[in-house]
Amino acid sequence: MIPRYSRQDMVDIWSPESKFRIWFEIEAHACDALAELGVIPKEAAKTIWEKGGTATFDIDRIDEIERETKHDVIAFLTHLAEIVGPDARFVHQGMTSSDVLDTCFNIQIVKATDLLLKDMDDLLAAIKRRAFEHKDTVTIGRSHGIHAEPVTFGLKMAQAYAEFDRCKSRLLNAREEIATGAISGAVGTFANIDPRVEEHVAKALGLQAEPVSTQVIPRDRHAMYFATLGVIASSIERLATEIRHLQRTEVLEAEEFFSKGQKGSSAMPHKRNPVLTENLTGLARLVRMSTVPAMENVALWHERDISHSSVERMIGPDTTVTLDFALARLTGVIDKLVVYPERMMGNMDRLGGLVHSQRILLALTQAGSSREDAYRLVQRNAMKVWDSYQVSGDAKVDFLTELLNDEDVRNYLSEDQIRDRFDLGYHTKNVDVIFQRVFGES
Repeated sequence: MIPRYSRQDMVDIWSPESKFRIWFEIEAHACDALAELGVIPKEAAKTIWEKGGTATFDIDRIDEIERETKHDVIAFLTHLAEIVGPDARFVHQGMTSSDVLDTCFNIQIVKATDLLLKDMDDLLAAIKRRAFEHKDTVTIGRSHGIHAEPVTFGLKMAQAYAEFDRCKSRLLNAREEIATGAISGAVGTFANIDPRVEEHVAKALGLQAEPVSTQVIPRDRHAMYFATLGVIASSIERLATEIRHLQRTEVLEAEEFFSKGQKGSSAMPHKRNPVLTENLTGLARLVRMSTVPAMENVALWHERDISHSSVERMIGPDTTVTLDFALARLTGVIDKLVVYPERMMGNMDRLGGLVHSQRILLALTQAGSSREDAYRLVQRNAMKVWDSYQVSGDAKVDFLTELLNDEDVRNYLSEDQIRDRFDLGYHTKNVDVIFQRVFGES
C-alpha cells in the first residue's frame, strides 16, 4: 500500500485510528449488553462510552505498551484503562482477543466493500455511456488476434458491462458473507460470556452473529471474499488488455487520452504509450496475489492459531486499496477513451472483404453445395486475398471480384446473391437484441 496507488477514503478505513476506534466500539457495545444482563454496572458501561467515545487514542502510547506486552489487544486495553479509569476493569469481560480482531477486520472489509461497490457503479455508468455512444460503430472482431467478422465497438463495451455487472453481484454476495461478528470467548463456547452479547454487538455494528466460531471467524468466508476481488481484478485486466491492443500503432482503433503536456518517453518524443492500462494489468496481478494466501488461511489448527494474522494484516488493506485505485483508474480510462471509427473501418477493409467469407459459405450450402465443397471454394479464393495482403500489408486482390470470377461459385450463386452477402448489416443486425439483454433497453 503506497501513496501512488492509494485513495484516501480507502486508506482511512485501514488506518490505526480507524482500527482502534472500531476496537473501542466493539468493547463498548459489549459492555452495554453485559450491563443489560446485569453482569456489570450500567453506570460503568455509561462511563466507558462517555470517556472512550470522545477520546483520541494515542497511537504512539499503544505502540509503546505493545513493545513491552508483545500483544496488541492488551496494549490497547491498557491504554483504554488509562483513559477510562477504574471502570475499565469491566471492559473485555469474558472475551478473547480474536473477538475484537476478527469482528473489527470484518467491519473494515465491509466498509471497504461499500467503497468498492461505489467504484463499480461509477465504472458501469462509464462503460454504459460509451456502449450506447458506439452501439453502431462497426469494427472488426478478432479471434486468435486475427480478423474474424465485424462487430461494433458498442458491443465490446456491452460485453464489458455485463462482465462487471456480474462482478458487482459477486461482490455483493461476498459482502453479505463476510459481514459477521464473533463475541464468543476462548475457543468459541460462550463459557464466560452470554451469546446475547454477541447478538447485541453484531446488530449494533451492522453485522450478523457468526453461527459457529471456533475462537476465530472461519476463514472460508475470507477466502471467498479475496477470491472475488481476484476475479474482479481479472476482469479489469481483460478490458485493459483489449485497450492496449487497440492502441498498438498497427491497429490504433482506440487509445488512452493523451493530455496536453503529457510525455510518453524520456528518449523518444513521439511516443504515446498505453501507460494507464499497462499499469492496470500490473495492479490486477497484485490483487490476485492475495487469493492463494487467503485460501491457505482456511486451514488453521484446531480451534485457532495465528498463522493467518500476518497475512491478513497485509492483504486486507493492500488488496482493497489497490482494487479501489484500479477501478477508479479504469473508469477514467473508459470515460476519456479516444475512439477512431474511421481507423476501424480502414483496418477492416485492408483484407479485401474476407470478413464475409462465412456468409458466402452458408449461401453456397443453402444453394445446394456440400459443406466440404463450399468450404473449399471459399477458401481457395480467400487464400488469394491473403497472399496479396502478406506481400503489401493491404489486400491487392478483392475477395468479391474473385468470387464473381469463379465459375464453380457462379454455378451456385448469382452476382446479386454474392453481392448481397457483402452487406455489413448482416453482421450487426442483432445488436439491439444484445443491448436489450444487457441493459434492458436497445
